[in-house]
Amino acid sequence: MLEHNEHSRKRKYGWVNQWAKMTGERAKIDAKVNNTYIVYATKDGLVKEFPNGEIKPYTEERQGKSNEI
Repeated sequence: MLEHNEHSRKRKYGWVNQWAKMTGERAKIDAKVNNTYIVYATKDGLVKEFPNGEIKPYTEERQGKSNEI
């Protein structure tokens, strides 16, 4: 049986945490330059974050699109 302790929670490759953080920061910069928003998951669900710092719940907007193929 596997034991879970503080040591087992560390990632095998420590650079992955830094890479993920930098990727998120880059997405925010790109959104600001292109005047768009980013979408990410929180404990309450998906949210949209706008360049001005406004955060709104993400709802899928399917205007004129159909699920049919």
